[in-house]
Amino acid sequence: MTVSPRVAMVAGETSGDLLAGLLIDGMQAHWPGLTSCGIGGPQMARRGFDAWWPSEKLAVHGYSMEVLRRLRELLGIRKQLRERLLMERPDVFIGVDAPDFNLGLEADLRAAGIKTVHFVCPSIWAWRADRIEKIRRSVDHVLCIFPFEPALLAQHGIAATYVGHPLAGVIPMVPDRAAARARLGLHESDVVLAILPGSRSSEIEYIAQPFFRAAALIRQARPAIKLVVPAVPVLRNRIVQVSHACGLGDAVQIVEGQSHAVLAACDVTLIASGTATLEAALFKRPMVIGYHMHPLSWWLMRRKQLQPWVGLPNILCRDFVVPELIQDAATPEALCDATLAWLDARHNNPQKIAALEQRFTALHESLRRNTPQLAADAIQKILSPAA
Repeated sequence: MTVSPRVAMVAGETSGDLLAGLLIDGMQAHWPGLTSCGIGGPQMARRGFDAWWPSEKLAVHGYSMEVLRRLRELLGIRKQLRERLLMERPDVFIGVDAPDFNLGLEADLRAAGIKTVHFVCPSIWAWRADRIEKIRRSVDHVLCIFPFEPALLAQHGIAATYVGHPLAGVIPMVPDRAAARARLGLHESDVVLAILPGSRSSEIEYIAQPFFRAAALIRQARPAIKLVVPAVPVLRNRIVQVSHACGLGDAVQIVEGQSHAVLAACDVTLIASGTATLEAALFKRPMVIGYHMHPLSWWLMRRKQLQPWVGLPNILCRDFVVPELIQDAATPEALCDATLAWLDARHNNPQKIAALEQRFTALHESLRRNTPQLAADAIQKILSPAA
């Protein structure tokens, strides 16, 4: 295809917006006149993306009440989007993560003759293996961010390309801790705990309170510790409320966005399971992974879980390299103890920190590719098979 394509995209929540923005960079380098539209966030908008709905509309998780409360709205958005795309017929539709929303939409568009690509293979190797048939029906091609995924998909007749993880190309192999601390107004001698309770409102509802209660206990043991929280702007006020309710008052430094600066600056992070844990691993930071959700959602997820690990760093390393405290195990006391263990290791067992950094460096190297270019090349072949 020599003419710049018209691309429709859907990216859900903050992590999808970041991934989609990097993908747009690659496509724009390949096709300078590229136009893109659909559902996206601020990272995509900075690249000229025409957002018909904001990506935060899709920021839900779990199976039960948190989804059911908004199911009618989400189905309405998908119906309107499908009708508009079938009328305008873009050259290709790219669903970025958000498989519950995107796969059904992709199936309808593909049946109508529109090329479909899914960016980020659904985690069929971790849970919900039954999704494989839906993927095969829905997509012409999958852009995979982990090296073992294309071979797995090929076993089921699904075309895929390993493009590396975009974050591995953005995050430096050796983060500049001093520069990040200067940017956040922190001193080099400070001991810094980064608290990342998630980027969805439902995560703040379930996770922020045990995280902040754990932080209050950590402060009792380490009164001089600096607590820094990167917050999605729309959730900032809620995070402030939870922090105060847990007795932290003004002890928490809450910054809008800047999650990468916070991870680069910290000594250890208390972090919600999700993409952010991989970012923390790429910054080579010790972490304690915590997660909590509606009990029914947790029961349903456990039934479909295929591996003993939940956090991405542990899944990719195939080992419990960092502690995971999930659901009932995510008590403030347990989160506090696990975090203090990393802080104590800085002085008493530096070999433990060095070994973790080595594991994460090897992981970083395995994921680092020219993702924007590789993804654009794969999309080019889908649009122009003869080429």
